[in-house]
Amino acid sequence: MEHNKKNGYDETQIQVLEGLEAVRKRPGMYIGSTEQRGLHHVIYEIVDNAIDEALAGYCDLITVTINENNSVTVSDNGRGIPIGIHPKMGISAAEVVFTVLHAGGKFSGESYKVAGGLHGVGAAVVNALSEYLEVEIYDGEKIYKQYYERGKSKAPLAVVGQTEKTGTKVTFMPDYQIFETFDYDYDTVLSRLREQAFLNAGVKIIFEDRRKADFTSKELHYEGGICSFVKYINRNKQEIHGDVIFVTGEKDGSMVEVAMQYNDSYVENIVSFCNNINTTEGGTHETGFKTALTRVLNDYARGNGTLKENDKNLSGEDVREGITAVISVKVHNPQFEGQTKTRLGNSEVRGLVEGTIGTKVQAFLEENPSVAKKIIEKAMTASRAREAAKRAREMTRRKSALESTALPGKLADCSEKDPTNTEIYIVEGDSAGGSAKQGRNRAYQAILPLWGKMLNVEKARIDRVYGNEKLMPVITALGAGFGEDFDVTKLRYGKIIIMADADVDGAHIRTLLLTFFFRFMRPLVENGNVYIAQPPLYKVEKGKMIKYAYDDKELDLLLEEAGKGAKIQRYKGLGEMNPSQLWETTMNPETRTILQVKMEDAVAADEIFTILMGDKVEPRREFIEENARYVSNLDI
Repeated sequence: MEHNKKNGYDETQIQVLEGLEAVRKRPGMYIGSTEQRGLHHVIYEIVDNAIDEALAGYCDLITVTINENNSVTVSDNGRGIPIGIHPKMGISAAEVVFTVLHAGGKFSGESYKVAGGLHGVGAAVVNALSEYLEVEIYDGEKIYKQYYERGKSKAPLAVVGQTEKTGTKVTFMPDYQIFETFDYDYDTVLSRLREQAFLNAGVKIIFEDRRKADFTSKELHYEGGICSFVKYINRNKQEIHGDVIFVTGEKDGSMVEVAMQYNDSYVENIVSFCNNINTTEGGTHETGFKTALTRVLNDYARGNGTLKENDKNLSGEDVREGITAVISVKVHNPQFEGQTKTRLGNSEVRGLVEGTIGTKVQAFLEENPSVAKKIIEKAMTASRAREAAKRAREMTRRKSALESTALPGKLADCSEKDPTNTEIYIVEGDSAGGSAKQGRNRAYQAILPLWGKMLNVEKARIDRVYGNEKLMPVITALGAGFGEDFDVTKLRYGKIIIMADADVDGAHIRTLLLTFFFRFMRPLVENGNVYIAQPPLYKVEKGKMIKYAYDDKELDLLLEEAGKGAKIQRYKGLGEMNPSQLWETTMNPETRTILQVKMEDAVAADEIFTILMGDKVEPRREFIEENARYVSNLDI
């Protein structure tokens, strides 16, 4: 017991704020959802506690294991949760941490200077939502153990052995009464753990998935910290300067690190964190970064004469074209907006980031004129393209205003006008479009046929999108603009459903459309407005029985059911189905299957679009080779 007291982290540090009763009744309030996202969230809550030990300087090894039975084990070599009796509660401090909401060592600021798990709900919430949870604590002398069922301890914390190591090991089984799925997504969890390894230079995170016989183990360990993170994000892109620009600053106990590197793409990718939490909605640290970067590059361009006296200043969009940046701030008392902690609100952080970028990036540009020249040239080219886009946009608007109807001629609109009830099918090919128009429910389903390949926006600046004959009908039909003009409140349809053939061409059109939505209408993807239709691959007939199979597994089951003599039709394309078949299989909300396109992780989504649609051939080949085993029914 002495071990924990030596470094100022003991039972007196654990403060109690509130009870735990509500968690099982309203799990969504605490973990966001009881589906896969919430299932992942409970892992992150326990990992975040270990990361907080790393932030405090006491832990450099974390192991996360998904066990064969779907339980999860997280262990660390930190100080170990305090085991002394809590002065107010009369039970061990460890039991307080696992059974009382808003109890933890992060409120007083004495044991943790900065911490991600700000709300102190992590361990207790995970315990409350677990069928069982077992914790082992190592304090350098003894091993302590306690077992809980659905948040309630079965016996007090007890000594079960001797040890010289320190740390905590938590094993929990998510409760089948709470969660709708036990299907952890390996790549999603890996992506989150990789982020944490980048953000905590030197900390080693081992991730094991033991659900399969040939289980995988991944070691994540980056001495380069967020510079390694930027290189990782840019690894499939062509960077325009070699070294990552890294700056850091500190003020009043808060600290900022920024790593950035430009590539030859036309999109910005800024990823920000506060105390290791991904602030997906940005906040004061991102605002400070953007403001200061725009000012510094304009000052530099004016100073060396690249921007002449009569030239307009470069805009924020111009200077951020092609940038990959990671911003990480550590703040003693972070103010996150909302329980989900996705936007940082601390006003003092803006000043810290602006000051750091202002002085240190300015110094970098002056010391590295060749890099500075490349960055300014890229921004100037972006500025010219933006001006061209502005002219094209004004032309498009004038043209639309003069036309009797602004909607595209091929659009078959629906009669319902309330977007919460409407859906639009973007259909590949005129023949399929004809079937869809006849088979649809005209009240709330609109059809927009597309023909031919559209522009690959991954390789094009925004000025080439205006007037593009394949993209403009989509933009006009949706009615919400695009790029910086995009306004999701003007969207004419609640569901945008991409319906393409189940072959290579169909897959290409789907990817081109998704790339366009991701790059120029990202709120559509973030809000879950985009779906992919799932037409059947086979029709099975025997006598009067007609059934449809959507994959090979389903086909095998249908053939087994139908017995000998069943006829199989393999659909090569949507155009092979008559209107009633298309309605029944693909468009009727009662019977269809549609996949919602979700964006759990913007970095991973950005990476996939770069691989599939970018200039580098090698990463694309590797991606296809790696994922080919997951693809069935590929027509070549």
